Amino acid sequence: MAVFKQPEEVGTVKVVGRRYKPSGPFHRIEPGTPIRREDGRLCGVTKPRDMTYIHSYGGEAPFFEALAEGRLLATRCDNPDCEFKGTVYEPFRIHCADCLEKCTVIDITDLARKTASVHSFIITKRTGAFNTLGLPIRFVNVEFDGVATILMSYMPVGEPKIGMKVTPIFRTKNPAYDITDLAFVPDGTPESDLPEGFTFGK
Repeated sequence: MAVFKQPEEVGTVKVVGRRYKPSGPFHRIEPGTPIRREDGRLCGVTKPRDMTYIHSYGGEAPFFEALAEGRLLATRCDNPDCEFKGTVYEPFRIHCADCLEKCTVIDITDLARKTASVHSFIITKRTGAFNTLGLPIRFVNVEFDGVATILMSYMPVGEPKIGMKVTPIFRTKNPAYDITDLAFVPDGTPESDLPEGFTFGK
């Protein structure tokens, strides 16, 4: 289970002009503990470290901000000289992989509500470091009509099946501003069954 620090115990960052302005603690050393063999003899020591990283979103910032507002953004190549003009990408891409021109940001929230379905899935109890999702995790690859790529997400409610119609939900209350603010539930799931903090969005 994740242990969260109080706001005064973590570093914060503001933008002043065009630069990050960090303040507060960004690295904390915590007391170590001895590591002992079964017979009690010392064989090592733990060295706990707590670090705060600055993770810049750059051109992807609109995507994460929209999730907290209950909207799903994608991008589309609108370059008239591109062989694949009109291609829509989700996950969000800043530039077209074919012509390298900057893509146009589009809102696909309604499209996702109407056409999202499970392309494939995996259920696991093994997670990466610092994963905050409840176990077991139902990872789903979600496809949308008219979108060239497939989005990886998760289902906090229901059991996935290939081809299952799903609906996006958004953590609009106390968002984390990361990809866990977006999840999918089986179509027809009542709002009362959604995890705390999640809504169907706008």
